[in-house]
Amino acid sequence: MAKLLFKMRNVPDDEALEVRELLEANEIEYFETFAGNWGMSMPALWVKQEQQFGEARRLLDEYQAERAQRIKSEYESQRARGEARTMWHSFVEDPFRFTAIMIGIGLVLYFSLRFFLTL
Repeated sequence: MAKLLFKMRNVPDDEALEVRELLEANEIEYFETFAGNWGMSMPALWVKQEQQFGEARRLLDEYQAERAQRIKSEYESQRARGEARTMWHSFVEDPFRFTAIMIGIGLVLYFSLRFFLTL
């Protein structure tokens, strides 16, 4: 019976591709489910053979730890070079959109908290 290995909702395309390649390189049989036309189903990778699940889980855990370290080091190097995206970059890119979003956030906070803050 198939076992769920990896949920793919909101997973970047490069990460999904790397996970598929990892499973194929280690000859782990899997199949993929998709979100469907309306996004109601669960996109995921499933291991076909239950006896391969432990090995697949171990490989995936190692991969995710390595990826997290790699992404963090890339971000730190971008930050050191001054290339990391900040709120200022968002404002400079599109000041109208940035201001509209900030006003929207302020309104949501105001209407959410006004009953608690009034005496």
